[in-house]
Amino acid sequence: MGKNYFTEKERKKLEENPFVEKVSLKAITYTETFKEHFAEEKALGKGPTQIFRDADFDVTVLGKDRIKMFSRRIKTMSHRPEGFTDLRSEFSGRPRIKERTQEEEIAYLKHKVALQKQQIEALKKQILSIGRPRGLHTRKIPTHQRPNKARSKFVKYIMVM
Repeated sequence: MGKNYFTEKERKKLEENPFVEKVSLKAITYTETFKEHFAEEKALGKGPTQIFRDADFDVTVLGKDRIKMFSRRIKTMSHRPEGFTDLRSEFSGRPRIKERTQEEEIAYLKHKVALQKQQIEALKKQILSIGRPRGLHTRKIPTHQRPNKARSKFVKYIMVM
């Protein structure tokens, strides 16, 4: 099941609504005031479809799924500290790399090395505590089964379960 695209006529009608910020072929961006209004009305006990009708939206054009998903988004937005502001432009793309002074860079790299040393020590302890797993044996690979590069005078081993 694909997206429900808006026709040109539906888009123009939606753009005329004061609660709509932007309409694309398949999505609507609502104003912050409408989001706040929706949350207040929902808290008073009104249903999502009724709130859209009262705001002069054609609910048949929007469809049940769009209204339901908008209601879910508003619920999560109402709990976050930023409120109903649109954060897509602020957190989009690759995170910026912070410019550091030489001293900050040295301190950062020292900290990173210390963490890596701790991780290595933890892995060593883990390996020593486990020992050799049961049923894990090494066996010599016959020369005729080795790949061409391995056909040297060195003995090659594989792990067999």
